Amino acid sequence: MSKRNEFRREMEEKFYFNDQERELLFTLYKQLINLSCDAIQKDDCRKLKGYLIKFLNEGGLPRNAFGMNPVIKDMQTAIIVAEEIGMKRAAILSIMLHEPVKHGLCSLDFVREEFGEDVAGIIKGLVKINELYTKSPTIESENFRNLLLSFAEDMRVILIMIADRVNLMRQIKDSPNDEARKQVSNEAAYLYAPLAHKLGLYKLKSELEDLSLKYTEKEIYYHIKEKLNETKASRDRYIAAFIQPIQKKLEDAGLKFHMKGRTKSIHSIYQKMKKQKCPFEGVYDLFAIRIILDSEYEKEKQECWQVYSIVSDMYMPNPKRLRDWLSVPKSNGYESLHTTVMGPEGKWVEVQIRTERMDDIAERGFAAHWRYKGVKGESGLDEWLTTIRETLENAGSDLEVMDQFKLELYEDEVFVFTPKGDLFKLAKGATVLDFAFSIHTKLGCKCIGAKVNGKNVQIRHKLNSGDQVEIMTSNTQTPKQDWLNIVTTSKARTKIRQALKEIEARQTEFAKETIERKFKNRKVDYDEAVMMRLIKKMGYKTVTLFYQDIANEKLDANNILDRFVEMKKKETEASNEVLYRSAEGYSIQPSADDKTFKEDVLVIDQNLKGLDFKLAKCCNPIYGDEVFGFVTINGGIKIHREDCPNATEMKARFGYRIVKAKWAGKSQGKQYPITLRVVGHDDIGIVTNISSIINKESGILLRSISIDSNDGLFSGMLTVMVDDTAKLEALIKKLRTVKGVKQVNRG
Repeated sequence: MSKRNEFRREMEEKFYFNDQERELLFTLYKQLINLSCDAIQKDDCRKLKGYLIKFLNEGGLPRNAFGMNPVIKDMQTAIIVAEEIGMKRAAILSIMLHEPVKHGLCSLDFVREEFGEDVAGIIKGLVKINELYTKSPTIESENFRNLLLSFAEDMRVILIMIADRVNLMRQIKDSPNDEARKQVSNEAAYLYAPLAHKLGLYKLKSELEDLSLKYTEKEIYYHIKEKLNETKASRDRYIAAFIQPIQKKLEDAGLKFHMKGRTKSIHSIYQKMKKQKCPFEGVYDLFAIRIILDSEYEKEKQECWQVYSIVSDMYMPNPKRLRDWLSVPKSNGYESLHTTVMGPEGKWVEVQIRTERMDDIAERGFAAHWRYKGVKGESGLDEWLTTIRETLENAGSDLEVMDQFKLELYEDEVFVFTPKGDLFKLAKGATVLDFAFSIHTKLGCKCIGAKVNGKNVQIRHKLNSGDQVEIMTSNTQTPKQDWLNIVTTSKARTKIRQALKEIEARQTEFAKETIERKFKNRKVDYDEAVMMRLIKKMGYKTVTLFYQDIANEKLDANNILDRFVEMKKKETEASNEVLYRSAEGYSIQPSADDKTFKEDVLVIDQNLKGLDFKLAKCCNPIYGDEVFGFVTINGGIKIHREDCPNATEMKARFGYRIVKAKWAGKSQGKQYPITLRVVGHDDIGIVTNISSIINKESGILLRSISIDSNDGLFSGMLTVMVDDTAKLEALIKKLRTVKGVKQVNRG
């Protein structure tokens, strides 16, 4: 039996393939073996085939939302990775094995033992990303940060995911699931195409953009395609006429080369039509001529400029359209010389001049660098990935991050110099302030302007390639909110937000100290609970905003103190929740557990006879809590819990005013107000479930509930009336069992 038939029989026996898939399976298998024969060992191939048959037999590899066979899909992706990106063994094995790992058919430890750490590491990244796609073939905005952080861990994971998305876009053209196809297409245009662009995978980037346009703007796509087909013959004739004289000159110069004409992608033509607000006929630069030299590495630049000289002698160049990426390559490693010249019939033609090595890198992106180790480093990529991590770890809104990230992926670069001659790459449109933060955060925070080419400029001045920039600073300078509108890079924006938060925290602390000092000077007891209620009454959503307004002098501290005293007085007079009783006749009891007592007995030191006491609102003690007494300036006693937030300070500063206190007897129906803070997932029905549990508890009354929901999290403050700590602990235990509840804490 032939190897082909043997392979087909084994796969058919173990797993369902339709007729078309059976033929395709072996074709892909043969193609993959041919592409990777120099990288994949015979033993790898044997083990991989055996394990795949075993996993398929166990039936744990389902089809995706488009009904694609998982084995065939992964083989197609592996071929793209091998053929169009240039990655070999580790990447191919990772692609073929990540589905079994994802579905629990084998472990990472198993893969590590059988195929090595490198393969296991890539699979770990792929599985992590796939977890974000479990519910839908597209990502949600809240998962975007996690997705990019996963990308940033290993460059190969990015490349594999791009290849996977290219394969998916190729295969879904006939899918009946139109809605899912549009979602996948939008994501390809929004995330994967910009990523491919950043990594120098221009061929795959163009394909992703074209296919995305095809699935989302079908009429526009086919309109441009038909127009291109109609003009193809005349375009080919023009390219031939343009190339012919150049070809002869280059041959006479003794250069080894080949030339080709390249039509712009449908997507890029559409973008030009939108930008120039013109029909298809109004777009003149529909194609570019590419001259690819077969040069020795040492002579690359010399021969590229030689070709430029020959071309510009024959056709008049546009000096404004010269792009020199030979001297200073792009951060993704792209090297080329671009010029636009006036060709026959008065048409502008773009000419790209590069070597075979440069073309390989331009087509395959960073992966091609692995073939030229020692020729060019990959520091640009490392810097970019570091920037991703820094930005995403400290980012604000996910949608904002998405937009900014996409912009920066597509941005061209400007190259600026320090006075010492150090070169910095920044996104096009970067300002002086962006440059300052790219050097160091402290420099950015103190920046007041710069000298650009010897002239003083403001922080919002936009930089151009070749500028020499000297940053000017002042120790009195601090970041401002409007700086966020000046900077264009995500790194600078992230650092500014961090600095503003730190300033805000310091201002808040200062305002708080100011308030406490005012209280002390007027000999008014600070009550945290009353202050919180006052802040809420004044319409503030957060305590921070309240203290910020005090720091910015929008609120007067003395006025706040007056309102606090007034509010506390009203609450004291009107409240039925405050417990007052006379200590007259109370004496030290022999034991808190003495069962002869029939009522609550608050045992206080006998020297305090005749004094009134009340329960502190800052910690709301109830029967069963460990407590202590604090002698107030009015002569009364406040009872606090031992774990009261203010206990440490009171005992440290006013130890002489602390008296021992304890409960005695049993709780006899006296109820106390308790605040509980509940945190969990913002699921439908969570409030109903919580309320239901409280209502079912005998002797517990729900007085109030306030709800706050943000970023999918539920946060609620509950006020309940309870008899003692035993009932309270039982209630807390039950609330923690509610689905979606993560935390229940006593206020």
